[in-house]
Amino acid sequence: MFENPLPGELVETAPPRVTLRNAWAHPYDSAIAAARTCYAPRLIGPEEITDKQRINIGAATFYSGHHTVYQHAHFEFGLENISRQFVWSFLHAHPFYNSEQQSQRYVRLDRAQAYIAPQSLFFDAASRAIYEHAIARAWQYYRELSALLVTDAREILSDIWHVSPMSHPKRIQKIERSAEKRSIEIARYVLPLAAFTTMVHTVSGIVLHRLWRMSAASDTPSEARAVIGEMVTQVRTIDPQFFDRFGTEPLEEMPEWADRSSSQNGSSANAASELFAQEFDAKLEGKTSKLVDYSPNAPRVMAEAYRAVIGQTESQCSDAEAIDRLLNPARNLYRLETLNVGVHAPTMRALQHANYTFAKKISHTADSAWSPALVRSSPLPTPASPTTSLPCSSKRIPARTNSTTAPCKKPGLRKMSSSTAASPRRSPSTFSPTPNPSASSNPARSCISSTSGPCAPASTPRKKFTEPR
Repeated sequence: MFENPLPGELVETAPPRVTLRNAWAHPYDSAIAAARTCYAPRLIGPEEITDKQRINIGAATFYSGHHTVYQHAHFEFGLENISRQFVWSFLHAHPFYNSEQQSQRYVRLDRAQAYIAPQSLFFDAASRAIYEHAIARAWQYYRELSALLVTDAREILSDIWHVSPMSHPKRIQKIERSAEKRSIEIARYVLPLAAFTTMVHTVSGIVLHRLWRMSAASDTPSEARAVIGEMVTQVRTIDPQFFDRFGTEPLEEMPEWADRSSSQNGSSANAASELFAQEFDAKLEGKTSKLVDYSPNAPRVMAEAYRAVIGQTESQCSDAEAIDRLLNPARNLYRLETLNVGVHAPTMRALQHANYTFAKKISHTADSAWSPALVRSSPLPTPASPTTSLPCSSKRIPARTNSTTAPCKKPGLRKMSSSTAASPRRSPSTFSPTPNPSASSNPARSCISSTSGPCAPASTPRKKFTEPR
């Protein structure tokens, strides 16, 4: 099933590779022209911009916070040899991007390829040897699990599709391919956080400025600085002014670091994280997902908003009728649109008044795979029953002898914005005890997540792309 599944193999690594695939022709001058258009009786083109305007208007807009002019230019990057932890904790820790990422569900990972941090005072040769051994071991278990699961997957799929010895060979081949996909889809849970991934990643100019400024804020600061630094360098090659005019440099000190150090009272970071995890688990009361806050009058408010849009009284359209018109796909065709056009529909905006906040515990794989762009939660949970999912202990489930451990993982509902403990990230963000990137990729994640009413259209998931003005 796998190519060269050699025990004790070395972990392959390489520097991150960044390619600027597409870019604006004149990003800086276009930004200045956009700023001038705000105060001009006509449209201003980038070819009209003078050096004086580049100096004066550039400084006036950037330092005063008029950053929307730098949002028009977008840059499409190809990223290779980057860790999934970097992608999850930094590149996907905000809503203003568009990504197409290599899938661990459908791409079989034959070779142990992962990010290895540069040697330093805190990561010496002995530490690196332990780190690489953990990665290689996780990959071997990935192969073993895939091989073990493929037989069961084949039997289940054969039963579902009614395959018999008389079935056409092509049908049998199709089941064999599907069985392999199902097996690696489950086995990927033991892959390390440091596993390499490949992606196409597009951001606006102002988001790239922010990423560069905040490159130390993720769980992978050295990798973030290297990757974002190269992205900035490549933008400089087509338009040096876009960054050189402002001299933005990464922040060296994060408030989260000082806040966490001051609150530990002499205890170690690991001990503090363990205390947090125990407190978080206790609040979940044995469940994996719990509704902790919601808009108490959500149905009434949404109904009122709907009536305001269409201009009907409550006697003409009751609350129940209004809600049914909004949520029933048979009556609201916006919920069947694959383009997700509901964000532009006046009636659908009525759903934005309802918000729900959940505390939940999910695996890192689920959290990475089901990003806020892929929301699929109910817009109307019942307040009388504020908990979801099944009881789930935070204890690790013992695995076979000489094997890794598997965390309890029951995803529950997915989030729109979240806070996961103890590693500063995400707006929508997640704060949780920062995992070792060489360990299994799926410790249970503790997070607080919020979602609004329209986040789950009946058709396709949302895509993240453009920041609202």
